[in-house]
Amino acid sequence: MSLKTFFYPAPLTYHGPELRPHFILTRFKIEGSCLAAFRGPCEVQTDHLVDWEDRMQNDHIAAKEMIHFLGEFFGITLREGVWIQRLIVSQLESILFNQGVHLHRSGDDLYVTGKGKEKFEPGKKLTVSIVTASPVSVLLHLGVNIDATHAPVSAIGLDDLQIDPNALIETVLAWFKQEYSSVERACVKVRPVI
Repeated sequence: MSLKTFFYPAPLTYHGPELRPHFILTRFKIEGSCLAAFRGPCEVQTDHLVDWEDRMQNDHIAAKEMIHFLGEFFGITLREGVWIQRLIVSQLESILFNQGVHLHRSGDDLYVTGKGKEKFEPGKKLTVSIVTASPVSVLLHLGVNIDATHAPVSAIGLDDLQIDPNALIETVLAWFKQEYSSVERACVKVRPVI
């Protein structure tokens, strides 16, 4: 079964429990591996955080509006899911760099250091992300601030950078579907070596 991508046009708030098996199936009626996207507020309290380090520090995640990329992938390992996460974050970095945004990646986080001649020191956080495993799948959430108001850290949003969120969603989803298909093809077109 091939990967599907989907952009849900209505606003949805991300609270954290959406990162669960079959949420994409039950909410969007899409079966199988999928990377979905929607826009809306982010309000994740400590008890809904998946990252143990963040939970132990009583952190929370908040923003007035984010792009939420939500993925569920079947038949892969947690390590492969983390590689997918890092690949998407790296692609986001490249897309935004090509639009004049100065930023750097630290693991699965993007920090903006400026746009054009304007500089932000130190870098302001643009993204949040986590990958985890369920009994049946690997799950991913990647949030990209649109309006970083209410963020508990020094943050910035796409609105500040004058980047169109919908265009970014469409670009990332189209790129990911093509990249995923290319990887699948690469796995089946080679001669085995014995």
